[in-house]
Amino acid sequence: MLTTTLSEFRKDMKSYLDNVTQSFETLIINRGKDTGVVIISLEEYNSLITTQHELSSRINQQRLDESIEALKTGKKMIKKLVDQ
Repeated sequence: MLTTTLSEFRKDMKSYLDNVTQSFETLIINRGKDTGVVIISLEEYNSLITTQHELSSRINQQRLDESIEALKTGKKMIKKLVDQ
């Protein structure tokens, strides 16, 4: 995780943004006491949104938990895809 001030961010914006997008760093720009901005890559943002969606309902959470447990215990189900 990178941390900087707004002034420092303005001086070297390209470098900071390159670190975020290329190294998957999270950038926090401090803007005063207990305030700031977080910058993450689009890929990281999409991942967070997908995870939020997957966990948005109790049924989805349950299926995900069951799948994780099945992987941990070695139980797996293999299905063939049918070409149409």
